[in-house]
Amino acid sequence: MKKLPMLAVSSVLGLSIALTGCGSNNSNNTNTAEPSNAGNTSTTTNETAPPKKDVTIKMFQFKVEIAEQLQLMVNEYEKETGVKIQIETVGGGADYGAALKAKFNSGDKPDIFNNGGFSDLDLWAENLEDLSDQPWVKDLVKGTDEPMTKDGKIYGMPIGVEGYGYIYNKDLFAKAGITELPKTITELEAAAQKLQAAGITPFENGYAEWWVLGNHFVNLPFAYQKDPNAFIDGLNKGTEKIAGNAVFENWTKLFDLTVKYGNKNPLQTDYNTEVTDFANGKAAMMQQGNWTQVQITKTNPDVNIGFLPMPISDDAAANDKLFVGVPNNWVINKDSKVKQEAKDFLNWMVTSDTGKSYITKQFKFIPALTTIAATEEDLGALASDIMKYSKEGKVLSWNWFKFPQGEASSKKFGDAMQGYVGKQQTKEQMLETFQTTWDSLKK
Repeated sequence: MKKLPMLAVSSVLGLSIALTGCGSNNSNNTNTAEPSNAGNTSTTTNETAPPKKDVTIKMFQFKVEIAEQLQLMVNEYEKETGVKIQIETVGGGADYGAALKAKFNSGDKPDIFNNGGFSDLDLWAENLEDLSDQPWVKDLVKGTDEPMTKDGKIYGMPIGVEGYGYIYNKDLFAKAGITELPKTITELEAAAQKLQAAGITPFENGYAEWWVLGNHFVNLPFAYQKDPNAFIDGLNKGTEKIAGNAVFENWTKLFDLTVKYGNKNPLQTDYNTEVTDFANGKAAMMQQGNWTQVQITKTNPDVNIGFLPMPISDDAAANDKLFVGVPNNWVINKDSKVKQEAKDFLNWMVTSDTGKSYITKQFKFIPALTTIAATEEDLGALASDIMKYSKEGKVLSWNWFKFPQGEASSKKFGDAMQGYVGKQQTKEQMLETFQTTWDSLKK
């Protein structure tokens, strides 16, 4: 059984991920810092005081793909401690941000919930408990604390590390006679033509979901900028523009390619349909991340899959990368009456054998703490590819949490992109909508 190496994360144009050997400090990447205690995979016991047994913690979370497994984990916690955890999951196609605001406005405030960091942290900072003194903080993989750090304080626990690109079916590629994996947009179109000629739908596009477009896909022209953070800063200052930007122009070519060689009715294809159809071999590629591993395996445990990059030009070296970052964070309502018990639970989740087992074997999360070890068997083929790309330094950043007002921008971007797919907007109108959205929502 192959042991996956530990992660070391450095903050370069967002999050860049490199790897070090498990149990050693032999990284060949001299520009990447090591975790504070890389290689420490020994079991850590929960050192918190026994919680009260008449407590109920309300958790409001958005990771629909782990809803079942998360419930099983908290059942284990209740058996062990007597503490009840009431989980409500809102995600997938639903608007988690709006639902969370409704919870707070109604007075039904959760004790534990999710926050994406950066602009999302700014929006919710006044409601968040400072977690800087928690025992797991010292074990965070370097860089994973960046999205939730404000004024030197840490307000969230990263749920893990994730990556995305085009997930592809290796057997369908072989059937179409594709022997070299595409690393440029020209090579990707050639592969799509071969697949189509073999009677295989090249792309399964779940474009009914605003976040597939307005978070993950629109991230590409930001991540491919020479300096994404500088470009975003320029947009905020008015010194950069989206319309006319060469990277955005190149990105629309990939957008067009996926529609041309994609499934029928992409605007009616939701997340569940996209993943299920892909897992059942109805298409050769889909834009998603390693968070789909659980559902893919459950739908078709024998499917042979891996990751491809999402190229926007014919520069193979620049395009042969995946997008890697912290997907979200666990945070605690600072006004919660059970915030100590909530802290105890989060600590248990990342220090107990039971919690660590669920994170890796059930959730299939790449750990964000150096004290959690994982095997390839635990995490699956998709995480294995992410870590391979990371080890080679072939990663690009996640930037949608840096958009003005976070989800508000992403949803408007997604709406414009759906309009483009549906031919209600031209390319020029879509890019101009991006610009006016940014200008109207920035500080």
